[in-house]
Amino acid sequence: MPPLRHRSVLILGYRAVGKTSLAHQFVEGKFVECYEPTVESTYNKMVVVGKDEFQLQLVDTAGQDEFTILPQSFVIGIHGYVLVYSVTSLRSFQVVKTLHKKLYESRGKTRMPVVLVGNKADLALQSREVRTDEGKKLAESWGAIFLESSAKERQVTMGIFMKLIEEIDRVDNSYGRSTSCCLM
Repeated sequence: MPPLRHRSVLILGYRAVGKTSLAHQFVEGKFVECYEPTVESTYNKMVVVGKDEFQLQLVDTAGQDEFTILPQSFVIGIHGYVLVYSVTSLRSFQVVKTLHKKLYESRGKTRMPVVLVGNKADLALQSREVRTDEGKKLAESWGAIFLESSAKERQVTMGIFMKLIEEIDRVDNSYGRSTSCCLM
């Protein structure tokens, strides 16, 4: 049996886009109705992808804006990122672009595993401000995965984190590959 692998994932986005709701839905399988702004929370969940078992640590951050200075803890030891905006907020879409740019610069402009999430898709009919194709186009420009979700209706929440695990391993080029050392 392959060893347990650990993955740390950071969830970033503008305030009130549903970062905590996505984390709760993934880890606990429930939607929390009451809203209290998050300072920073950590969640853990064991998941199986293919034949591999992962201990996933989700770091749910406080809402950011374009003026937020990203601490080094958002870069060091983090394997992948879930960048979340609300499909009902153009502002949150703009902020997520800025956050990606700051992360990219902080990580030394290396390829980083990212899933871009347009959340609150259940509200899209009455108040959509960001079209699906805009989200897809942005994710493509980053080389990222794009998904729309609804934490409330449990749409795609499991898929977000499973896709990110696959993307982390794809970017790291280690999925399914044994790691061994050979001294010469």
